[in-house]
Amino acid sequence: MREVQFQGMTFEEMITPSQISEIVSRVAEQINNDYAGRQPLFICVLNGAFVFAADLYRKITLPADITFVRLKSYTGMSHGEIRQVLPIYEDIRDRDVIVIEDIVDTGHSMHHFMKMLREQGVRSAEICSFLFKPEALEEEDARPKYVGKEIPKRFIVGYGLDLDEQGRNLDAVYVLPN
Repeated sequence: MREVQFQGMTFEEMITPSQISEIVSRVAEQINNDYAGRQPLFICVLNGAFVFAADLYRKITLPADITFVRLKSYTGMSHGEIRQVLPIYEDIRDRDVIVIEDIVDTGHSMHHFMKMLREQGVRSAEICSFLFKPEALEEEDARPKYVGKEIPKRFIVGYGLDLDEQGRNLDAVYVLPN
């Protein structure tokens, strides 16, 4: 089992590079089947989802567009206010949108972001998340339609996920042991 260290903590490999490749292929196949005959717009949520989004987008066989958004949560209010730090510049009215996330846990950010998309008049909007922590979900409307892998409420790093901006470049996902 491979291990990595960050900030004096040792993380153990949880999802291998070959498992990641299988996950990405499976999710891409689901999207390709569901959106046959349509041209979806993928919205990658930066920074964490960029690795998954790049791998996934290369396996999409449909005509599709991709853009990027960066969200910032301002705490101190009820569950924090979500704001687009890097906004979407494309016209998304009447588009089929697939939001690509690295991980959905409580769902607060996605709940607010999906509401913003609906207010801008999208035809449809779905969430595609590499990882999902169903035990942590507090916003049911933020449940992803496309899930790479469900995981327990544990701290992870790698494949886009970070610990203080470190570890995003790892080719596997690592978990902090209990």
